Amino acid sequence: MKRIDWKTLDETGRDAALARPAQSRAPGLRQGVETIVADVRARGDAALFELTARYDGSELDSLVVTDDEFDAAEARLAPELKAAVREAASRIDLFHRAAAPAGIVVETAPGVRVERVLRPIRRVGLYVPAGGAPLPSTAIMLGVPAAIAGCHEVVLCTPVQANGRCDDAVLFAARAVGVHRVFKLGGAQAIAAMAYGTATVPRCDKLFGPGNAWVTEAKLQVAGDPDGAAIDMPAGPSEVLVIADEAADVRFVAADLLSQAEHGPDSQVLLVSPSRALLDRVEAEVARQCAELPRAAVAGTALGESRLVQVADLDEAVAVSNRYAPEHLIIQTAAPRALLEGVESAGSVFLGEWTPESIGDYCSGSNHVLPTYGYARSYSGVSVASFQKQVTVQELTAEGLRGIGPCAAILAEAEQLEAHRRAVTLRLSAMDALA
Repeated sequence: MKRIDWKTLDETGRDAALARPAQSRAPGLRQGVETIVADVRARGDAALFELTARYDGSELDSLVVTDDEFDAAEARLAPELKAAVREAASRIDLFHRAAAPAGIVVETAPGVRVERVLRPIRRVGLYVPAGGAPLPSTAIMLGVPAAIAGCHEVVLCTPVQANGRCDDAVLFAARAVGVHRVFKLGGAQAIAAMAYGTATVPRCDKLFGPGNAWVTEAKLQVAGDPDGAAIDMPAGPSEVLVIADEAADVRFVAADLLSQAEHGPDSQVLLVSPSRALLDRVEAEVARQCAELPRAAVAGTALGESRLVQVADLDEAVAVSNRYAPEHLIIQTAAPRALLEGVESAGSVFLGEWTPESIGDYCSGSNHVLPTYGYARSYSGVSVASFQKQVTVQELTAEGLRGIGPCAAILAEAEQLEAHRRAVTLRLSAMDALA
């Protein structure tokens, strides 16, 4: 992990210190994704079968996960895992229902009624990775709010294994949260299939879910195409920033850093503290714990791009965090909630020593599909609102138009939009004629 003394850096140095690992949008990646997307658009299912054989090593007869396959996957799973999926889903459902937007009606002037009504996005596509490690939790995080929102059709794509099966836990989770159809598809080809549709995979209005650089590039490309699909948010590798003081337990801090580092070699973890002694102890503890991990090599690579940042005080630590805008922010200090008011940009915040980030990944009730790569400055994590459209409605009585019509007419005249002005004044004149 790289050591940084914040006070010694100028602005350029501080930007460099908080730089993420380069997220490849190299010409080769862009062109490779463009080729895949174009192939899927041109040849549909035939391209999907060929690409699945090439990239996933599986020759498929069908892209569709059947009821028998769902049943077999469920039968193979341990009862405690199935119970954990259901338990997590129940808490995620509880929080997301409580946080869901509601319709409103406001009388903004006598006789002027303005409403907001909610409508679900009709068909959504969910992507659940299964490359480095399968992520059944992502199926829960996406499927639950889609169901609460009332989406008419929810489809899910997840990579197939060489044996021709998708991950058992992913299939069980998808069925448990009400996903309607699942397809054995991964990578950029899955994104292309859901964005444009094939004979088998339906075209979706909006796509959700994390993925590798190829998946991310494909999402960006289809989102930029008027004939493509909207996406939840831009995404990059997973990341965490921990703010800690001398009160923090170094074992917990090290474990939290490693829990993100093991996601992938391009993940990034940062520890920000005013205590040099704490930074020293955590660095040693990270090395000790990392050596015990099954994914030690992956975590070790990620740690090479990670940071130990010494700051003057906790206020400066919060300022550094806001500048970085982490996907996950963990505050392990003597009074963690006291710092919350100053937090401006973070995907999700974890307060106190008994709140590991892993709990948010799985079962606290919040969503783990969050903005990364600094997008927390302007994006929020996935919620029920992500799966809905908010439509405004207005209804005026004659007296309502009489009251506010002149305001609209004056503004329309100022903008030199005569037809706009007349749409109001003709009605006002008609009222006067009837008086």
